[in-house]
Amino acid sequence: MAAPCAEDPSLERHFKGHRDAVTCVDFSINTKQLASGSMDSCLMVWHMKPQSRAYRFTGHKDAITCVNFSPSGHLLASGSRDKTVRIWVPNVKGESTAFRAHTATVRSVHFCSDGQSFVTASDDKTVKVWATHRQKFLFSLSQHINWVRCAKFSPDGRLIVSASDDKTVKLWDRSSRECVHSYCEHGGFVTYVDFHPSGTCIAAAGMDNTVKVWDVRTHRLLQHYHLHSAAVNGLSFHPSGNYLITASSDSTLKILDLMEGRLLYTLHGHQGPATTVAFSRTGEYFASGGSDEQVMVWKSNFDTIDHGEVMKVSRPPATLASSTGNLPEVDFPGPPGRGRSVESVQSQPQEPVSVPQTLTSTLEHIVGQLDVLTQTVSILEQRLTLTEDKLKQCLENQQLIMQRATP
Repeated sequence: MAAPCAEDPSLERHFKGHRDAVTCVDFSINTKQLASGSMDSCLMVWHMKPQSRAYRFTGHKDAITCVNFSPSGHLLASGSRDKTVRIWVPNVKGESTAFRAHTATVRSVHFCSDGQSFVTASDDKTVKVWATHRQKFLFSLSQHINWVRCAKFSPDGRLIVSASDDKTVKLWDRSSRECVHSYCEHGGFVTYVDFHPSGTCIAAAGMDNTVKVWDVRTHRLLQHYHLHSAAVNGLSFHPSGNYLITASSDSTLKILDLMEGRLLYTLHGHQGPATTVAFSRTGEYFASGGSDEQVMVWKSNFDTIDHGEVMKVSRPPATLASSTGNLPEVDFPGPPGRGRSVESVQSQPQEPVSVPQTLTSTLEHIVGQLDVLTQTVSILEQRLTLTEDKLKQCLENQQLIMQRATP
């Protein structure tokens, strides 16, 4: 019999420093740092260790709409209403490289699991894929007919999913760059979308107050939740894949049990709309942000046993082959009041990872060092270009002075 939950989720701490609504949050891989972006145009990096000072990074010229740590944790990407993406080294210096990514607001940025590329979504109606280390544009996906609010890679990097104000969620094959399927069940703008950790399902949030879960192999709608009384602005899967958390303009966060298709918790904390939510990479914590300018960190207090087992197994690749979904098919209008789980449910057993943990750690360290080295070279190149421009200007001025001095 599965172990009961230890206790209800609890508010661990909250961070105050933003001067306007918080729009996005993301944890680093080791949960030592938490990044948040705001309408105040500032990127904050908070340290989970008590009494540690936060970093405030400035550079964007307008509201920050999205943040995402690279898989190694050595880089941090942000997108903004100023139409740019910045890649930061999240240390005390806060150095960054900016490049013009789109012709309108950048709404979403997400690294691929290998850290070699990232995907962006924009109000210019496009989804774009970039090479991380070269910071080079690779290709664009352009079938949406309205703003694209979110785009994410699948866990294996072979698929991309996007959500748009055209009321559709689109699934793309990365290699062929073709739209594989369009999901059109939402009754309003689709605000957020993400892959289930297994890569076999996607969940999308909408302005129609709903959350929908589809199987990406059969394209069937598996679950439908109408729990919030206002727009759902963001969602995040627990790493085990058993739970989903949502953030809504009704000021609440809700935790759903996907295995049983029911509401577990409704959490109140934000004064005003809850705009964003994200689980940590281990699932021990989740963070939320709101229009009240606050970033809150919660302890999940559940599924610790399940997650320990899940971390030992590999993720199956996302595939387009027809297959039975792992999640139960439930149309869930939402029961009154607050539910609570008494059991935690384990995912289906999968094959164990064959790569030794030491080798994995070494590879991650190498990739992390490459991230930092690439970023440093890029910053040096920018400074060298500026120096060359100044030298040229000085030489031109000197030549002009000499010409004027010549009788």
